[in-house]
Amino acid sequence: MASSAAGGVVIVGSGLIGRSWAMLFASGGFKVKLYDIEQEQITNALENIRKELKMLEQSDSLKGSLSAEQQLSLISGCSNIAEAVEGAMHIQECVPENLDLKKKIFAQLDRIVDDRVVLSSSTSCLMPSKLFAGLVHVKQCIVAHPVNPPYYVPLVELVPHPETAPATMDRTHALMKKIGQSPVRVLKEIDGFVLNRLQYAIISEAWRLVEEGVVTPCDLDLVMSDGLGMRYAFIGPLETMHLNAEGFLSYCDRYSEGMNRVLKTFGPVPEFSRATVEKVHQAMRMKVPDDPGHLAARRQWRDDCLMRLAKLKSQLQPQ
Repeated sequence: MASSAAGGVVIVGSGLIGRSWAMLFASGGFKVKLYDIEQEQITNALENIRKELKMLEQSDSLKGSLSAEQQLSLISGCSNIAEAVEGAMHIQECVPENLDLKKKIFAQLDRIVDDRVVLSSSTSCLMPSKLFAGLVHVKQCIVAHPVNPPYYVPLVELVPHPETAPATMDRTHALMKKIGQSPVRVLKEIDGFVLNRLQYAIISEAWRLVEEGVVTPCDLDLVMSDGLGMRYAFIGPLETMHLNAEGFLSYCDRYSEGMNRVLKTFGPVPEFSRATVEKVHQAMRMKVPDDPGHLAARRQWRDDCLMRLAKLKSQLQPQ
């Protein structure tokens, strides 16, 4: 049954991330209102969601216990923001990654919401202290950053404003768990949050290795996809250390000197320009031509792989 007694969920913005959030909340039985400024955008988004849910159902990959039709019946569109947020218990903002635009949306929401609703942003890089500055309801504000594509990758980074109430973090964490996501609590705000800081560290060293002629771009990707990535799909770097010796302390005793030696050889932050850009660009184009058709097909293949990996992970619960 729909979880409407505790209030529904509002999605602000009907782009890719907004549609994904709508599908995730509906999979958990929540009533969802999809808000956008243009009725045509809402209509297109709802049609897109319908096709996606039907396709997921046909491939036996639909999340939750409700059928595609039942989930669709929980999602409705709305082009009036005051009407959309009435009685909501969670609002998830998904407008383009522009600080002024997002601040404008939150200022608008701040004027019309009650003292109970959680105001959440999907931003991947904007700091909560800038995003929610000056809001009356700042204690109810939080960043809930999903990973693209959110329907197949469950991680959500929860990042508080310095004044975010602990109850806001707790409620959002519980809600994310309820819809099958994997929330992590970022205990204080930091530029790039956690996922992008780790991702940029990898990209940075990958760039240097290619730039210095240590490895080709395609072999570099193989090191991740057929090496580190296979481990990291199931356990993180810290548990990997724990298991690769007789526990974590043993690993540090054994390998810290070697790690320090190698880390000292890392070069400066790359500029991501000049000859290396062209070198990597050509290698990627050889693998996947950069026209819209080839890129869309490769993304679809990636999403299919992620869907199957998610299924496998759900079957392989830790012992």
